[in-house]
Amino acid sequence: MDTGAYAEQLVAIGRVHGLDAIGVTTAEPFERARAALDERKDAGLDGGMQFTFRNPSRSTDPRRTLPGARSLIVAARAYPAGPSVPAGANRARVAWYATVDHYAELRSALGHIARKLSADGWRALVLADDNALVDREAAYRAGIGWFGKNANVLLPGHGSWFVLGSVLTDAALPPSAEPAADGCGGCRRCLDGCPTGAIVAPGVIDARRCLAWLVQAEGDFPLEHRAALGDRIYGCDECQLVCPLNRRPTRPAGDDDQERATVDVVALLAATDGELIETFGRWYLPRRDPRYLRRNALVVLGNTGDPADERVRATIRRYRDSDDGMLSAHAAWAAARLGLEVLA
Repeated sequence: MDTGAYAEQLVAIGRVHGLDAIGVTTAEPFERARAALDERKDAGLDGGMQFTFRNPSRSTDPRRTLPGARSLIVAARAYPAGPSVPAGANRARVAWYATVDHYAELRSALGHIARKLSADGWRALVLADDNALVDREAAYRAGIGWFGKNANVLLPGHGSWFVLGSVLTDAALPPSAEPAADGCGGCRRCLDGCPTGAIVAPGVIDARRCLAWLVQAEGDFPLEHRAALGDRIYGCDECQLVCPLNRRPTRPAGDDDQERATVDVVALLAATDGELIETFGRWYLPRRDPRYLRRNALVVLGNTGDPADERVRATIRRYRDSDDGMLSAHAAWAAARLGLEVLA
């Protein structure tokens, strides 16, 4: 078999089904990524995050997931940068990457490549948003992008507005490219623009300060970062928004954007567990416990709420007087933040 021509066929299939960048690399262990994961975990920079930190020996060795694997076909699918949607009083913003499931179409495209491999007698497994693989390292090694100073992979022409995935296979395919050259140069806008200073060195994130992680972490929301959370209910786009490579025209904001990209936190705090899981269950919540969504909402309410709004006052009062110690404490913080220390 002409492996080069076969690889080109697989790449063409991906292109036809909407992949914006695609490359091939070997399934050899990611030694560089393993060393970085171990070093950062030893330093406590993981902040309790699991995902690829949970089992580095697996997430940095594709053959642990598919014994006998020899190649990775790595792809990116870009999504449009969202318009600027002001949240307003009593409303919270959702990071643009979390407004819809951007992975669905990526998985579909990768599935076409995997089915072609399977039809030709090879084993093939699609991995996307999966803790079995450090997908950014795979993308870097496949030559489709470089690591930015915010630790995101950046693609020429697309910046970091994209999602990554791979097809792991036992077919031996020739690597498509050398790792991409750095395109950030002396720019450090992501480091300077992080609301909490979580980018502690180029390419190094301290998860203990990263708002995108803290909204997903268990326990109390750190007191020292509550004001910095601002109006964010889930995720944080700041290091992407300030990146010059991500600046491209966006369409005007419409009603659908307002609905997807912002949340009425008073209404959220009035919803039942079942309603919250039905509406927001696609987001990561520790143990799928809606308490953590309410915790985040109380912090946002403290930052954005209208203290003259009786709905806000009643909501904070109800949670402050609840039997849930975590939520009661966050409600008390919100009350103090809004100057409502004394609530009848």
